[in-house]
Amino acid sequence: MPMFVDDSPPGQCIFCRLIAGEIPAARVFEDERTIAFMDIGQVNPGHVLVASRRHAATLFELSAAEAAAVMQTAQRVALAVRAAFDPPGLTLLQANGREGDQTVFHFHMHVVPRHGDDGIALSWPRKNPPPALLEDYAGLLRGAIESLREA
Repeated sequence: MPMFVDDSPPGQCIFCRLIAGEIPAARVFEDERTIAFMDIGQVNPGHVLVASRRHAATLFELSAAEAAAVMQTAQRVALAVRAAFDPPGLTLLQANGREGDQTVFHFHMHVVPRHGDDGIALSWPRKNPPPALLEDYAGLLRGAIESLREA
């Protein structure tokens, strides 16, 4: 269970307050749709959060333009992290919902420089379903994508 969870109403969450300038942040980059700032819980030096400016609790609430803007800013920040800190690896992490381990309910992505001995474990139990079941799952998703296009 996370030690800190912020599920405040829109405009009152910690990131909305940070964007509004009500609380301090070490800002890295800003544009009309995104803001990038240092995570106060640095996992490794150079750990940055990229957030949407508009309050959207999860990925599901972002517009396509906002989602694209966050990824473009994350790439820009990742390139800067590589230039400034030269980590041998990098992880982008984005969580949605409590079950997805989201702790601040304002859409954001972590840009985390990685090192072989940094103690971060992103492994999960593999289930390895048979190919026929994977094809069934893919069919369900293709159908859902087609339905979303028609809506």
